[in-house]
Parts: sequence; structure tokens; C-alpha cells
Amino acid sequence: MQKLLVSLGERSYTIQIGSGTLSSLGELCSELALGSTAAIVTNSTIGKFYSQAVQASLGNAGYITHLIEIPDGEAHKNSVTLNRIYDALLDAGLGRDSFLVALGGGVVGDITGFAAATFLRGIPFVQVPTTLLAQVDSSVGGKTGINHALGKNLIGSFYQPSMVLIDTETLTTLPDREYLSGLAEVLKYGIVCDRDFFVFLENNVENLRKRDLTCLKEVIRISCSRKASVVERDEKEGGYRAVLNFGHTYAHAIERLTNYTSFLHGEAVAIGMVQAAKLSELKGYADRHDTALIINLLKSLGLPVDLVPFPVDQYYQALLKDKKMRSQGINFVFNKGIGDSVIENVSDWDFLLQVVRGEV
Repeated sequence: MQKLLVSLGERSYTIQIGSGTLSSLGELCSELALGSTAAIVTNSTIGKFYSQAVQASLGNAGYITHLIEIPDGEAHKNSVTLNRIYDALLDAGLGRDSFLVALGGGVVGDITGFAAATFLRGIPFVQVPTTLLAQVDSSVGGKTGINHALGKNLIGSFYQPSMVLIDTETLTTLPDREYLSGLAEVLKYGIVCDRDFFVFLENNVENLRKRDLTCLKEVIRISCSRKASVVERDEKEGGYRAVLNFGHTYAHAIERLTNYTSFLHGEAVAIGMVQAAKLSELKGYADRHDTALIINLLKSLGLPVDLVPFPVDQYYQALLKDKKMRSQGINFVFNKGIGDSVIENVSDWDFLLQVVRGEV
């Protein structure tokens, strides 16, 4: 296994990356002295593949385990599902000597982390991400939460996991669409903070499309390393960490306008990054060639790039609900060429909505 450290003082933890690592979960949890009982939160889609192996590993390490299955999909990342988790934890009699295991993708990780942060005022949890998107992004950094009817991720907390365990073999059972969705978040790191990584991705499109595990291990390692360095610099998104929201302003608007049912998160991010790139070009932070490189790489990876057609006013209303809104405007992430970025507060809605009107 490759090991990365997220250095946050007393909240520091490791990211363990390898192949066939699920069997090591129990031993690693024992080393962390997390407690005596583990509740595994997953969904039926993931659970049928991996819950037995995770329970066996924890059981062999002496843990009492409970399995909690929640519905699959972003539409269920809400207070109803969160309360189902609380009910299951209380019915099982879990106390402060317990911990949670988030076994699944970003939805499972986000809602499990929030449950851990709030159950009995906080118990430990471990991230075991099984999708590429979760492995390279959402499992690292401590962002937890649920959606609200008025917007995405509006309710939540920063609560760091005790460990992130990544098993690249879980990617072999991931549907093509889910896998490609994760590549959008991978590409984000290259655009906003690492030009060399962007070039690496350009040179490895075929390896990525065929899920070459050697290539993927390197992609996951670099992505997690970039995410960790950003989180270490700004744990609670007081400033710099917001660069990781590149493409997410329009992505969240698209998800909300389509009721979280038409696009996977990474697909929406891919479209959102194109809109951000076009606006960056208008601002003079990038040029047409940079935008073309981003669009071409997204297309070559099989990701969508075209903005979903909704009336301008509906996009405006969706953008107003973005959690990056401030009283004076919205904090928007622009790419500076390829490999750098800048955050700017934008109050000129006419500027932001140019992409909706098709003017750029």
C-alpha cells in the first residue's frame, strides 16, 4: 500500500492506497484504537459486492459489526436518509465506543460523515470509498453533509475521518458512467493546480478509458496528494480551498435544476468546468487554446461539455442558492491558463449568465 498523510495536527490521518486492501481494514482500525463496535453504512448496489468482505475483516479483528443499508443515489442524500441512519444506530445500541465505516461513493461518504459528526456529538468514522470520484475527492478533506430542497450540500460540517482506505480493485465493478464521472474531478486538479498532471492525463487517455490499474493508482495518488495539500493549507475553506470548487458553481445549478436525477455529479462538474473556462477566457485569465484543451480532454474521456438548456431566470435562481454565495456576490473560481487558478467575488450576474445566453 502507498500511504499519504493529511497533516492537520490532532486531526491528522492517513490515506492508504492499494489493490485488494479491503482485507486490511480491521487490522488498520485496530491500530487506530477506534472502539469496539463498527456500523458499516452502504447501499444495496455497493453492499452486494463488498459489505461481506468488510464485515469479515472487521470481525476477524474482533469488532462487533452492524450493517446499515441506505437507498442509492444523490436524491437520497437528505434528512430522511440521515434519520434512518440515526434510528439504526440507536436501535443497535451504539455508544461513544463505536465508529462508522462509510462504504460506497460520495453520497455514502458525505452522509455517513455527517452522521458521525452529529451522533452523540461526534464519533469516529472511516472512509472506504468505492467510486473513483470518492477516492480522488469527496473522501478526503472532511466535508460532510446532506442536500436541502433549496440547494446542494447546504447542511453539513467539516469533520475529518480517522482514515481513508482506498482499494483500487473496487473500480472494476464500477459502471462505466460512474467511472467516467470520477475522471472529471481528476481533471479538475490538473486544471487548477498542476499543469504537469493535466499533460499526464492527456497522454494517458487510453489507459484511463480501459481502467489500467497501474495508471489509476498513480492518478489516485496524485489527486489525493493535491487534495491533501489544499486541505492542509485551508481546512475549512476560509479561502484557498475554494479552488477545488472549480466548475461546481454551474454543476450544482445543473444538478438542482434537473432534480439530481439526470446527471451524475462528475458529469455536472464536467459541464460546469467548461462554463468556468469560458468565463475565465472572458476575464483574460485564460485564452481560447486553454479552453479548447479542457473541452477536448473532457470529450476524449467521454464526458459531457454542453450546458443543459434551461431559461436564464431558472439558472439565476439556482445560482442564488449556491453555498458559495456571499452578500456581495458569489465566490467564483477561474482557471489561469492550465495549472493555476484564482478566486474572485463576482456580483455581475449579467457576466455569469453569458454562458446561459449562449454569448460565449
